[in-house]
Amino acid sequence: MLMFSHRTRGPGSYGCHAPSPPSPGKGRGRGAFASLHSLGALAQYNLKGRVVVAQKKAQSTKRQTAEAKTAAAAEKKPAAADKAEPAAKKAEPTAKKTAPAAKKAEPAAKKAAPTPVAEEPKPVAEKSVQPKEEVAMEPHYDSPRRSVAFIGSECHPFVKTGGLGDVMYALPRELVKQNCDVRVILPRYACIPQKYQDKMVYRGEFYMDLGKTGRNYYVGIMEYICDGVVYDFIDNQEFFSSGNPYISLVDDIPKYCFFSKAALAALNFLNWIPDVIHCHDWQAALVPVYLHTMFQDSPVGRAKTVLTIHNLRFQGIYNIPTIRYWTGLPDSVFNMGALKQGYEDANMLKGGLAYADRITTVSGTYAQEIQTAEYGEKLENHLRYHNYKLRGIVNGIDYGMWNPATDPALAVNYDITNVLQHKHENKLALQQELGLVQDEGKFVIGLISRLTNQKGLDLVNAIVPQVMDGNTQVVVLGTGDKQYEDTFRYYENAYKGMFSACIQYDEARAHRIYAGADALLVPSRFEPCGLTQLNAMHYGTLPIVRETGGLKDTVQPYNVFNGDGNGFTFDRYDAGLLLDAINRAKTEYFLNRYHWDEVVQRDMAKDVSWENSAKQYKDLYLELTPW
Repeated sequence: MLMFSHRTRGPGSYGCHAPSPPSPGKGRGRGAFASLHSLGALAQYNLKGRVVVAQKKAQSTKRQTAEAKTAAAAEKKPAAADKAEPAAKKAEPTAKKTAPAAKKAEPAAKKAAPTPVAEEPKPVAEKSVQPKEEVAMEPHYDSPRRSVAFIGSECHPFVKTGGLGDVMYALPRELVKQNCDVRVILPRYACIPQKYQDKMVYRGEFYMDLGKTGRNYYVGIMEYICDGVVYDFIDNQEFFSSGNPYISLVDDIPKYCFFSKAALAALNFLNWIPDVIHCHDWQAALVPVYLHTMFQDSPVGRAKTVLTIHNLRFQGIYNIPTIRYWTGLPDSVFNMGALKQGYEDANMLKGGLAYADRITTVSGTYAQEIQTAEYGEKLENHLRYHNYKLRGIVNGIDYGMWNPATDPALAVNYDITNVLQHKHENKLALQQELGLVQDEGKFVIGLISRLTNQKGLDLVNAIVPQVMDGNTQVVVLGTGDKQYEDTFRYYENAYKGMFSACIQYDEARAHRIYAGADALLVPSRFEPCGLTQLNAMHYGTLPIVRETGGLKDTVQPYNVFNGDGNGFTFDRYDAGLLLDAINRAKTEYFLNRYHWDEVVQRDMAKDVSWENSAKQYKDLYLELTPW
């Protein structure tokens, strides 16, 4: 049951008033200017309501006098022409607006009329150039327009814990450029910076029942618009008052059950019905389930759904009674083909995969890997069953955020034309910032990561003593499991001036590591897509990666024989193979610098933007909506 209310103030409204919905834009009509048949023949013009007539003098008896008067007229004529030519430029296109052209020409007539002429001068109109009317051109799009609602749990710059936040920010912005009307629906967490909270506009509120709780819950809608994207925040302090988006599963299950249902109800309330609803990860995975059950007969029920898996390890698994209590979904969805997993659990992501019209993940290789027992996280059979609607689309990076030529965080900006001259300056600045030995000849390896088992850090731990040979420095940035945090702090103390452990996440410092390091280490156990290797390549820092998921799709191994490739790779999850990849990179850096520099420039030239990926998503939307 939904109860709508249009109070200008209410719980969570923060004193804001509901604005009227914006009206659709209308094109402006173009006026027309009259043509002047002869700008050179200055005859009769309307001058302040009076007719001024230029009289010709009687014939002169002396030819020399006539010539002198003609010359005098010719000297004054440019002044008239200067006034008349702008009128000519506006006069050509049409013949409707005569008056404006006449007003422009009046000063010319006023000056020219007193000038006696014995012979008609050459018409000025002969010298005028055919003007081109300046018209504000509408952008041209190669594909039809579609409306898309993005539903997810985080989005830069409001709240971000990983790659999902980057995707939710960059992909909608790129889709707007490709003729999509996009809204992003997010929870209004208390941790969203106040500078964004202050700019949100109250759009309305209503009350919504939730599951079998027997209560109606407040749903407020706060809106923020930026770069053509509308961000709608679902407001409810009972669910979103925590300082972090993710707390614990026992708290997060009710939170995202509420959010998924409230997002669909908000679309109905706003009367904005998208062609496609694109939801992300388990936190929004119930959206397709709700859509095909409780909302199928509502206006939003006509929308098609896409569910993107960013990391299959996190699925939203809890016991069936709890999820049935919070969702109120019918018993028919709690079967092995949908939500049910094992004997007594419900899996929110699994349910979304069953009911979504299309499933995507963030690289082609990962789309294949998750259908195997090694990477499927116990959903491989379910994914193989639905593989006809599964595809991989690799992520990109936002060149507005990640651009060494304009990045304000860098000591020295650079691009592909001067990277070889300026990158070492960023290395020296980074070494100074982190207390490392300042020597541009050192080989600097960066590691920017969540410090978890997924990221292959046990391999790194096993080989650090062999890597630290006196010519190599290592910089680690990130937070995570305490065992890895403590391990890297130990190495920082053991290799003073050569190893830096920054146990924090600092966005600006991450930018400086990308710019100042020579290589970036991504030895992941599994990696759906990965963004760090893309950032590194765009900053001229060569990636050293394991061949898995998106790492395999974006980094081709360097071939010493023909010079092909854009990074250094290893296949099996093995510490010895990681060490070998690092040593191959060091060999090229110290002994074949010319070839190393070639790869640096090749990586910077590689297109890793969102443009191509967004086009693939747009094609997917059109495939789902062939009208």
